[in-house]
Amino acid sequence: MLFMKDFLNELAASELLFIVEGKNDFLSLKKLGVKRIMQYNGPLYRLIEKVSNNKKIVILTDLDKEGRKLYGQIAKGLSERGVIIDNYFREYIFKNTKVRQIEGLHSYFARRGLIPPEF
Repeated sequence: MLFMKDFLNELAASELLFIVEGKNDFLSLKKLGVKRIMQYNGPLYRLIEKVSNNKKIVILTDLDKEGRKLYGQIAKGLSERGVIIDNYFREYIFKNTKVRQIEGLHSYFARRGLIPPEF
């Protein structure tokens, strides 16, 4: 549990830009204290243009078929422009929790008593 608490602190302290799929994903991360979040709302080339000035970003798409496909497309487009994709948060979430959709991240940690339910 302490390790997850450390993870939550790192998540909230991060200055990296987080790209998510939808509004509920955005709100879930915002409730967890993430400061820089961009919601993908297409088309892909616009997103790439908007964020390619960042040196490093985090892509937090869902682990379903669509989310994995979108992750690959965004990562490819940004990598081609020299942007580093930081997978630390994505890998931690999908390896150490049962969360498969980012919108459920806040409630997952709240149910475990790691954050207040209405944090």
